[in-house]
Amino acid sequence: MDIILKKDVENLGLEFDTVSVKPGYARNFLIPQGYALLATPKNKAALEATLEARKEEEAKLISAANAVVEQLKKTSITIPAKVGSGDKLFGSINNADLSAALEKAGVSVEKKYIKIPGNTIKRTGKVTANIRLHRNVEYNFEFDIVSDAPVEAPKAAPAKKEEAPSEEA
Repeated sequence: MDIILKKDVENLGLEFDTVSVKPGYARNFLIPQGYALLATPKNKAALEATLEARKEEEAKLISAANAVVEQLKKTSITIPAKVGSGDKLFGSINNADLSAALEKAGVSVEKKYIKIPGNTIKRTGKVTANIRLHRNVEYNFEFDIVSDAPVEAPKAAPAKKEEAPSEEA
């Protein structure tokens, strides 16, 4: 079932997007809560008229989104996490963790704009997240998940103690 979003919905889309969802989700949640409208031809025409009227505002939003993308291109993020055997994490990393790490780096991106494949990361390594700041502006941001444990140097063999000759007399 196709619907037009009236508000941003996390993990679904942004305001004025036309998305396809299961009929029950649309009828029982999105439409009654005021998050969406059915994508009828009349509503689609109204959407086009609204977008046409908002062209100047949309241009400002797109330029602001492009400015954030330029900041993201200059930003390198490494998220430390507790690691068990191999490269498997204790717990997981999600879009909120990436949003917090970006905030520390000086780039403000809300977690609802970040889409991580599979929604969570459970292994160390390089990961790509899709950051969608506007309907027309998306950026694939790469970041690293590393172990927070200090790297241990190989341990030297303990020195053997020389035994003193025993005095038995």
